[in-house]
Amino acid sequence: MKTELIRMRKIKVSVAGNEHLGYVPEIEKAILSASKIKGTGLAKRSAEYIKEKILEGKAVIALSDNKKFAGFCYIESWGHKQFVANSGLIVTEEFRGMGLAINIKREAFNLSRKLFPTAKLFGLTTSLAVMKLNSALGYKPVTFSELTDDDEFWKGCKTCAYYDILFRTNRTHCLCTAMLCDNKKAGRNGKKMHKIKGQIIGRFVKEKS
Repeated sequence: MKTELIRMRKIKVSVAGNEHLGYVPEIEKAILSASKIKGTGLAKRSAEYIKEKILEGKAVIALSDNKKFAGFCYIESWGHKQFVANSGLIVTEEFRGMGLAINIKREAFNLSRKLFPTAKLFGLTTSLAVMKLNSALGYKPVTFSELTDDDEFWKGCKTCAYYDILFRTNRTHCLCTAMLCDNKKAGRNGKKMHKIKGQIIGRFVKEKS
């Protein structure tokens, strides 16, 4: 039990840079693998796309103390930078159940606010865990009509397993839940975020002990 908690604290979450380009194949493979699992609603992304996000300073990566890849997330802007999304949140199987997704999400969230201070932060997800994380950060469920109307954003959904539903409903419905955050009120729920993290870690420790 103590060993697992110590290992979790040694994972570093930071903004990805040139020095992390060597992890692109692993990141691409992890996202591709997750996108094939029903219920994730995760879209596939090419190595070129992931590399571009890293070089633009719009990605967050998690590495263990021995430089092993543990997780990733990237930032996308739409509608002339009026809307921003934290996408592709992934944690590798070895490091799941340790609260790492929360740290990655929070780092990406803070980076989004720094790079796009006036933008509306939004997300689409089928994951209850991600919904809880978003809620803790200040996101609220909304209708699809309140999201960006940028066609380029919706084209990105074509690689999702549920795109046929989105297409048939003219982008008004899908299995994903749409969530939006008012940037002016963002980040005020630190205590709630910490509580959720504690609950996840607590369950992990209980399962391992």
